[in-house]
This record gives sequence, structure tokens and C-alpha cells, in this order.
Amino acid sequence: MDLSPTAIRQATQDAASAGISNARFEEGSLESIHGKFDTVIAIFLLHHLPDSMLHSAPSMIGERLNPGGKFYSLDPSRQRLSGMVGSILFPRLMAKYQSPDERQLDPEESARYFRSANFLCQTSMYDFVSSPLAGLFPGWQTGYLAARAVDELLIRTPGLNRLGSNFELLAWPS
Repeated sequence: MDLSPTAIRQATQDAASAGISNARFEEGSLESIHGKFDTVIAIFLLHHLPDSMLHSAPSMIGERLNPGGKFYSLDPSRQRLSGMVGSILFPRLMAKYQSPDERQLDPEESARYFRSANFLCQTSMYDFVSSPLAGLFPGWQTGYLAARAVDELLIRTPGLNRLGSNFELLAWPS
């Protein structure tokens, strides 16, 4: 699901190109979508939700999952090194790419919201530079792939890994 009809069209086209026929893409918000899903994927969604909605989102997501269903999200981390560096070196560029309603989230605090709604969950860091690089240079596949390789090394470095740009949250009802 996505608020953007353009994103839904793109996802539908991408799935068809990849030969995926068992996926459904719907336009809407967390509140407007009804029905049950095997998987709910939220890429850069949670950090746009106001606090009141962020606290209630796990329950709403749980109501929309089939038995055995899973929820996956990718969101910016409050401890991200790229955000700290970017806000100092490139404040106008950072402002250009951020909407007024977004903020970075604490991975463990986000997991606590899901745990309090009877989910089992785990968090992990996703990247350091590959997502920011992809946002700045969307067509530069070679640069993105090289950045992903570096990210894979950095996120496996104890201590340093908590400064990653984005975190993944995987949750499933207990």
C-alpha cells in the first residue's frame, strides 16, 4: 500500500516485469486499507507518522496480518551518522530531501511499540551510505552496489553498526 498512485503503478509494473503474480498493491493509508495480508512492507513509513499514530500502528498492522503474517519496515535511525554529518555539512540539501512531518526513530523504541502490541520482533541496521547515495543519484547503479558492499562491512562492525543510516524492523504476532 502507498499513498501515491504513481508508486502503486510502478510497483505493479515492477512485479509484472519480475513475473510476480501473487502480490497485490493498493493505494491508501494504514487507516484506509482493509483486508488481510501475508506481509506488510513499510519502506520509510513509520518515521512520517505522528507519535499518536506511531503508538497505535502496531495494533492496526496486526489486525491486517493473516495468521503467520509478517511486518517489515525500513526507517531512518535517530543515531545515524549520515544525518549528523549531513546536517552539519549540507543543511540545505538535507532540508530539501526531508518533509516537514518526518523525523528519525530510535530502533529499540520502535520495537517496543510492536512488543507492547504482542509482536515478536527484531531490529537490525541496514546501511550507512547506500540509501542516501541512491536518493541523491538514483540512476547510478554501480555506485549504489559499491556502497552496499561497504555498508555490509560497516553494519557488521560492533559499536560502529549502531550509527547506521537506516534500521530494519521485522515483526510478527506472538
